[in-house]
Amino acid sequence: MSDRKYHHGNLREALIAHGLELLEAEGLGALSLRATAARAGVSHAAPANHFGHLRGLLTAIAAEGFRRNAAFMQDGLPPRAGRRARLLAAMNGYVRFAEVHPHLFMLMFDKSRVDFEDPELGAAASASYGVLRGIASGLDWDHADAPDAQLRAEMMLWSLVHGYAQLALAGLFGEQAATGGPRLPIADVMPRFGYRAD
Repeated sequence: MSDRKYHHGNLREALIAHGLELLEAEGLGALSLRATAARAGVSHAAPANHFGHLRGLLTAIAAEGFRRNAAFMQDGLPPRAGRRARLLAAMNGYVRFAEVHPHLFMLMFDKSRVDFEDPELGAAASASYGVLRGIASGLDWDHADAPDAQLRAEMMLWSLVHGYAQLALAGLFGEQAATGGPRLPIADVMPRFGYRAD
C-alpha cells in the first residue's frame, strides 16, 4: 500500500495505531520506524516524515497511552458517581490498564525513550493525572490539615497505585498472596479513605 492510500491527515494516526499493535504484540525491542512502516504498508520513510525519529513515534504512542489510562480510570462510572466510587474506579482502572497494556504502561513513564516536553504528551499526561487529582480532592486522612494537603494526597494516591501496578507487573506479588489465596486487589490493601464535606 502506498502512502497516498491514506486520506490526508490519517497516516500519522495509522502509524501510531500500528506502532501500538507492534509494541503490544512483540514488545519495545521490536518497535522501530521501519517495522511500523512495514506493518502499516507504507514506505519506510513515512514514519520519519511524521515523527522525525523513533523517539517521536514513541512519544506519540505514550500520549495515546495516557489517554487510554484516563479512560480506564473512569470506565463504568455513572455521571453522578460519588467520590468513593470514583476513587475505587480510578485505582482499579489504573491497575487494570497496566495489566492489559504492560508494554505501553512501562513506555509511558520511560523518560529515556519519550519526550516529556512534547505538548501532546504533556496534555495527555495532565488529563490522566487530572483523574487522580480529582479523587485526591477533599480526601480525609492524617495529612488533610496540611497547607499543601491536596498535593500530598495526589502524591500518596499516585505512589500507592503506581507502585502496586509496577510490583504486580513484575510478578513480585506472586500468583498467591502470603495467606495462600489469590493476590489481593488494590482495593483490599489500600486504607479506607473518607472525604471531607465540600
